[in-house]
Amino acid sequence: MFRVITANLNGIRAAARKGFFRWMDAQAPDVVCLQETKAQEHQLPPEALDLAHYHSAFVDAQKKGYSGVAIYAKREPLRVVRGTGMDDIDGEGRFVRMDFEGGLSVASLYVPSGTSGPARQAVKENFLDRFIANLAQMKNEGHPFIICGDYNIAHLDIDVFSVKSCSGTTGFLPQERAWFDDVVERVGWVDAFRLVNTAVKQFTWWSGWKGAWENNLGWRIDYQLITPDLAPRVRAATIYRHERFSDHAPVTIDYDL
Repeated sequence: MFRVITANLNGIRAAARKGFFRWMDAQAPDVVCLQETKAQEHQLPPEALDLAHYHSAFVDAQKKGYSGVAIYAKREPLRVVRGTGMDDIDGEGRFVRMDFEGGLSVASLYVPSGTSGPARQAVKENFLDRFIANLAQMKNEGHPFIICGDYNIAHLDIDVFSVKSCSGTTGFLPQERAWFDDVVERVGWVDAFRLVNTAVKQFTWWSGWKGAWENNLGWRIDYQLITPDLAPRVRAATIYRHERFSDHAPVTIDYDL
């Protein structure tokens, strides 16, 4: 079994203090994709560097304490790609990819959030408009591909705690959901989680509202999108909520690879 974990840590140093790397190591994953590391590589905590049995790649934002993505992999990659080719986005440290022997590629993606206001929502939507071409290009490479990440979009009604409460909110806007429709229906990426887990109230992020975490008033915005050739190989998909490392929860998917 080939285990892939994706997790937005909302600060790798804070998550390390809360036991994330102890938990991660116990899961024995083959690949781990992280988002929102919020640290330059020289600021990484010892826990993030002491995993000698993993190869790692980090992409930092130019702005300290902001954004950042990473991948850990048991197998040494043949190639590491840092960035999307969009200078404005790459300065924020939002994409890293590993290519492995045998043809598998795995990427960690952190889509911009629009929560701080209209200006950042415009940045987010501009990124989505451009990035769909990247998604089409990666899909058409013709080999198995997994793009893990915080997409900052809840795609379907089932992916939010209340359609009525969340409508009109960034992350659940009609144009964002239509973009996700396009990614799945036209470009052809597959939401691996929903292939094997169709249960309700499966959320990966909770706002800072009082009681949101305790009452599971969340959103599912963290995904593993896969090429169709991997769809028959998805065996299990879970969200880990027994400990809290971040405002997001890790998503683990097991593949028969």
